[in-house]
Amino acid sequence: MSKRTDTIKSLFTAPQSSTLSADNAPAALPRVSSGSVRSLKDSFSEVEKENEELRERIASGAVILEIDPSLIDPSPLSDRFRDNDDSSFEALKQSIAQRGQEVPILVREHPEAKGRYQSAYGHRRVRATRELGISVKAILRSLSDEALVVAQGLENAPREDLSFIERASFAMHIEDAGHSRSVVQDALSIDRAEASKLLAVARSVPTDVIQAIGKAPKVGRGRWQSFAELIKDAAALKRVRAAIVEPKFAERETDARFLAAFSAASRPSSPRTSKPPEEKPVLSASGDKIAHVRQVERELKLTIDKNVPTTFAAFLVDQLPALFDAFSKTSDGQETTEA
Repeated sequence: MSKRTDTIKSLFTAPQSSTLSADNAPAALPRVSSGSVRSLKDSFSEVEKENEELRERIASGAVILEIDPSLIDPSPLSDRFRDNDDSSFEALKQSIAQRGQEVPILVREHPEAKGRYQSAYGHRRVRATRELGISVKAILRSLSDEALVVAQGLENAPREDLSFIERASFAMHIEDAGHSRSVVQDALSIDRAEASKLLAVARSVPTDVIQAIGKAPKVGRGRWQSFAELIKDAAALKRVRAAIVEPKFAERETDARFLAAFSAASRPSSPRTSKPPEEKPVLSASGDKIAHVRQVERELKLTIDKNVPTTFAAFLVDQLPALFDAFSKTSDGQETTEA
């Protein structure tokens, strides 16, 4: 029998003292592992953190209300694209219908319309409750324009379903509204370099092209940057715009629409249609045909007629310098020289 087994057995077979005295100290409590203590401590910390957040809400005057969703206007800066195939919205709507709205939205009093509200985030919850015909739960808080933008961005930034181009467009909308680059960084929780990359793409791809493609959730920064570089060429952008107005383009899923637009931008330009060659005979003063001329832009081909002596070709070549000098003295020749 092992030593460990003997030790455990002795715990149950050792004789107990029949009397208790001051010398009989109570048995020590079993030790709890440091990991368990840490886990328990973390749990209490999370509870305390939630309580602290609740106290801050109360102290800042935040109030949870039930509001008629028809009285709520969206944030002036859009951060999401509306997609016809919005299955995630339907799932949210069904969840609210079955279990109620579990997370309140954030609103402020509308700065321009008395009696109305403006949402910082929770736009889809507002839409869902409006379609369900029920009130929406909302936290009412006093927010400046900048605080509204930052709150809106911070609520959506951690979500994986906010695509790259949605984030890029949101960054552009923030800056176009007059906010500083630092507000863009705070709203999207990004550094200055990432903000610059988002804005570079959003400003390089025309709005009509972005709207036609949609949020393209599977398309990351690299593909969008490549696309933005391609359409710097006017011919490539023209091909993309021709592609997005085709009836079948809108029938595609959003990621497929991006691929179609990218393919149109990547396609080499069709060769430029050249001017048809000019062909005409060259006649002598007496009307006899002496040569045939074929000219394509700056290329000239002169074919001597078979009835003309072969020595005429050599004579013509010898006369070319004198002919060019004579041409240079004409008005056409002088204009060419000056140009």
